[in-house]
Amino acid sequence: MNYIAAVPAAEMDSGQMRGGVVVGAIIAVLGVFAMLAPFVTGLSLAVLLGAFLVVGAIVHVAHAFSAGSFWGAVWQVLLGILYGFAGISFMANPVVGLTTLTILAIAFFLVDGVVEIGWSIAGRGNEGWLWLFASGVVSLLVAGMLWVGFPATALWAVGVLFGVNLLVTGLSLIGLGRATRRATREEVPADERGREA
Repeated sequence: MNYIAAVPAAEMDSGQMRGGVVVGAIIAVLGVFAMLAPFVTGLSLAVLLGAFLVVGAIVHVAHAFSAGSFWGAVWQVLLGILYGFAGISFMANPVVGLTTLTILAIAFFLVDGVVEIGWSIAGRGNEGWLWLFASGVVSLLVAGMLWVGFPATALWAVGVLFGVNLLVTGLSLIGLGRATRRATREEVPADERGREA
């Protein structure tokens, strides 16, 4: 996404721009599906996270053999056991993993809200500080809503939040692709544009 934004509009061909719009549309549709089936999405994410943790466990144990010291090897093995236990737990019982992810989401929104509010108050003279303050308040409200409804919120929170993230990312890619295409068309002289058509 940053690469696309960094490339001058004139250097991007129509295939790249069309590809960005198509990818954005696919991501947005996946986001809608994720929001329509938040429980299934959340369980899938918990299983996926469990698989990543198991891979991390294998990597830690493998690094133990190349550790420079005895205690370095011991710590790598201990981390591998911890990762493996967490990963297998997530995959064996994804509902527990989903609950853990919901707690992490609550903690994230809480910390994010406090940081944004503090940051906005510290920069009160700057333009747009109210937007940052409002964003922090919304984060705190989301954290409070998830916490008050917990553990029932675990059934939908992670899936909905993931779906919203995908939807916003997809719409952003679509908007970026269309804006870049519009800018490219404005850079092309009218007579050349007629020949292209």
